[in-house]
Amino acid sequence: MARVPYLRREDADAANKPLYDRLEAERKVPTANIFLALANAPSPLDAFLTYANALRASELSPRLRELAILTVGHTTRSAYEVAHHQSHGLKAGLTEQQLAAVSDFESADVFDETEQAVMRLARESTLHVDVSEETWRAAAARLPDREMVELTLTIAWYNSGVRVMGLLGIDLESGYANPF
Repeated sequence: MARVPYLRREDADAANKPLYDRLEAERKVPTANIFLALANAPSPLDAFLTYANALRASELSPRLRELAILTVGHTTRSAYEVAHHQSHGLKAGLTEQQLAAVSDFESADVFDETEQAVMRLARESTLHVDVSEETWRAAAARLPDREMVELTLTIAWYNSGVRVMGLLGIDLESGYANPF
């Protein structure tokens, strides 16, 4: 159960109505619980959306981005993150078989070397914060510096997201299956 109210458009004062317009224009409707909870702090939510959009518009392959996000979600057992990003993964070109194998990617034969290197980096950073040179180099050998920075920012961003969801007790919306 959420620890703060989910604020809907009708709950907002007139000054914050444009934020709901932005949410509805940029995100799925109905608005996800994470955004409704963050609406309790309108200015940071606005900045949150801007930053998230910048990550989505990066040069990092959407497929690799979603594999990193799903790896963070599985590593932290964030049902919310995994449930919401499975559809993004499919849109980015992942298969149902790959989605099912994210939690055990090391032994699955459905990921190429680049995908595995990205997933190792996401898992190791999520579990230990610092990553080994070996793990970094395995990914960096396959991606240019710009994409490595974008990957780093994505992994860190979604690690912060799972912590926000956990702290605020964000509920998984109806229509989403708990993947765990």
